[in-house]
Amino acid sequence: MTVPFGFVLVFLLFSLLFLGNTYRLWFKTDKYYEDIRTSLTRQPNIYPFREFWLRQMENKQRWVLWQKIFSVIGLFAVIGADILVVMAYLTGKY
Repeated sequence: MTVPFGFVLVFLLFSLLFLGNTYRLWFKTDKYYEDIRTSLTRQPNIYPFREFWLRQMENKQRWVLWQKIFSVIGLFAVIGADILVVMAYLTGKY
């Protein structure tokens, strides 16, 4: 049984979403930070744990540092998963 092409396509599209956010974090940091902060303070609020996330963002430099550390880890994970999914599709195995 092979991996369906639709699954591969959706998987790669979600990877592009992650890569786009990673790009914004690394190269448009101030805008990215303000967009997230604005979305957390907008009313009506639909985000659970909003106060927790706003407290985490109080120290901008620390928040940016940790976001970049996690984005590097996530980058390796996403690229590795993309390679595995595409390999599984091309070889026809899970």
